[in-house]
Amino acid sequence: MNVEYVARQFELTDQVRGYAETKLGKALKFVEEPVDVRVTLVQEKHRSIAEIMLSHRFGVAQAAEETDEMADAINLAVDKVEKQVRRGRKKYMSQRRRRDRQEVHHWPVEVLEAEPLTTGTGRRVIKRSALPIKPMSVEEAALQLESSSNDFVVFKDAVSQQVSVLYKRRDANYGLISPDS
Repeated sequence: MNVEYVARQFELTDQVRGYAETKLGKALKFVEEPVDVRVTLVQEKHRSIAEIMLSHRFGVAQAAEETDEMADAINLAVDKVEKQVRRGRKKYMSQRRRRDRQEVHHWPVEVLEAEPLTTGTGRRVIKRSALPIKPMSVEEAALQLESSSNDFVVFKDAVSQQVSVLYKRRDANYGLISPDS
């Protein structure tokens, strides 16, 4: 964190610096490094003005407050910056979650005819996925299933040379579907 202080017609003491940095700690817990902060403190007759500009990886938060006391101005400005940073962090996280939910399946999809399979049920096949079937052992298929985002793996069993399906069960174990020999 890089903090720059500017004081106009105001004596900047170590006590004021420490107070400002302590208060800025509230807002800094919502942002990631690198963070640059510029704190401008201005004293004009009976007014104290605190301006804070916090630039971080995802944007900039700014606030300016004017009161009779410098400590009150710093408190109010930091509260505004914290609110902006919190809102930005919430927006970033919701966008990230939404993007992660959309990237579930990575298979090529082809839309088939919109005609029912049977005349009674009215159900239709609307998706078809092409999966590569590789020869492997059940242990290799289990390893591939662990690293996969899908709940199943289709493979050609190296021992029986038949197409089999290994799937994740709800009880955290695996199930194997293979044709009768």
